[in-house]
Amino acid sequence: MKSRTRKVGVAVTAAASVAGMAFAATPATAAVAAAAADISIEYGASYYKGTASWSNRSVGIDASFKASNCRRVYARAFAGSTSLDFKSSSTWCNRSGPADFTLAANVVGGSDNIWVYMTDENQNYLKGQTCYRAGYCIDGLH
Repeated sequence: MKSRTRKVGVAVTAAASVAGMAFAATPATAAVAAAAADISIEYGASYYKGTASWSNRSVGIDASFKASNCRRVYARAFAGSTSLDFKSSSTWCNRSGPADFTLAANVVGGSDNIWVYMTDENQNYLKGQTCYRAGYCIDGLH
């Protein structure tokens, strides 16, 4: 009986070690994966489409902007409901091209959400999205 008990004990210890390694690897894998969300704002023939990527202390937005008539794009980073940084393009009229932003998020944990929105030449809100570090965007500013 002693021999059998020892083998079972070794097997349980080995299984626990393997399980512990699997759980230990999960956070490291999650840290390596970059948090990103796809942005898509369309208003008539105008659009702003691209990707927001979160890092430790900033949010980068790589996107294409097409302005039909005159439009402007804004981006604002938040930690919860606290505003961290705010940027905007100039007013574009009947043109298109890249319109990238880097938003500072210099707080512990960085930004967890951003607003991205489009206005007309008079800064009247047209359409926008709230994007989350969890990897998704929803229509409107929340």
